[in-house]
Amino acid sequence: MKNDKSITINGNQFSFRPEDTILEVAQRNGIFIPTLCHLKGTTPTGACRVCMVEVKGARSLVASCAAPAMDGMDVQTESSDVIRSRKLTISLLLSSGHHDCLLCPATGDCVLQQLAYRYKVSGTQFEASNARYPLENVNPFIIRDFSKCVLCGRCVQACNDIQVNNAIDLGYRGSAAKVVTAGDRSLKDSDCVFCGECIQACPVGALYPKDALNKPRYGETQKIRTTCSYCGVGCQMHLHVKDNLVQKVTGVDTAPNNGSLCVKGRFGYDFIASKDRLTTPLIRKKGKFCDASWDEALTLVAKKFTQIQKKHGSDSIGVLTSARITNEDNYIAQKFTRAILKTNNIDHCARL
Repeated sequence: MKNDKSITINGNQFSFRPEDTILEVAQRNGIFIPTLCHLKGTTPTGACRVCMVEVKGARSLVASCAAPAMDGMDVQTESSDVIRSRKLTISLLLSSGHHDCLLCPATGDCVLQQLAYRYKVSGTQFEASNARYPLENVNPFIIRDFSKCVLCGRCVQACNDIQVNNAIDLGYRGSAAKVVTAGDRSLKDSDCVFCGECIQACPVGALYPKDALNKPRYGETQKIRTTCSYCGVGCQMHLHVKDNLVQKVTGVDTAPNNGSLCVKGRFGYDFIASKDRLTTPLIRKKGKFCDASWDEALTLVAKKFTQIQKKHGSDSIGVLTSARITNEDNYIAQKFTRAILKTNNIDHCARL
């Protein structure tokens, strides 16, 4: 059934779906509304107040991430009152912690930094808060810098709603509020599985990989999209590359993983540049492995297969494929096994 209801944003009329918020309608139509706490696929909280917009007839500004779109609604996303509110909110956030952009690994990928630049907020008129909790770096993968945390809650949503690990939540009250594990223990002693979803969700530099300070920052790397090789799900990922080395990995917001990655996919990439990797085919000659060309190696394998087939029959050969290669490669392997080697002896293990 056709939806004849519409909402007006900045003088332009748009149709909307029954479950849409003002923010979703705006984003779908290329209209910028800043957000810090909003995380796609989770229940909106309206916690950061950066996404405030002006709705005609409303008594005050409205949080666009949580406000449902309504028929006839007239919205302004960049009015003078809205801009004034955003500048004040950004200034408050800047005063809430130790945001040292010069030495922060999130520089270039920090939403708070981007918003301060966009709205020309060069500092804060509020008294800066002192760090209440020390930096936590006792686990193998993630550093938690509470002095930079703006309590947006995105890491909590990522952990509880996206990954459903339920390892962290918001705890305490007022100025003592912080993101906590059960019993307020460190991550290494908690239910955290170190998937790193919280790192990707964090809009500032409060969460980052443990080795981040020894690697290039976001703006210095080139993003290359690829498919994760750890299992057959086919998760899409971005490799952040500099000097032909993978510096970090992030998930791509598309099917099948919609931006999420497991601990192996996000952190297990050191093998790519390992000095122990084979870089050329090896053929055993006189009891020793020697470098060979691909043509030489493939010719030898084909010759051996043919000899075995003739002497012992096709069913004397078996093929094992791998979860570490793509579904397409596995398909070709079984096609080769059945059509060329003339055997059904093919198996696959997805338990890597």
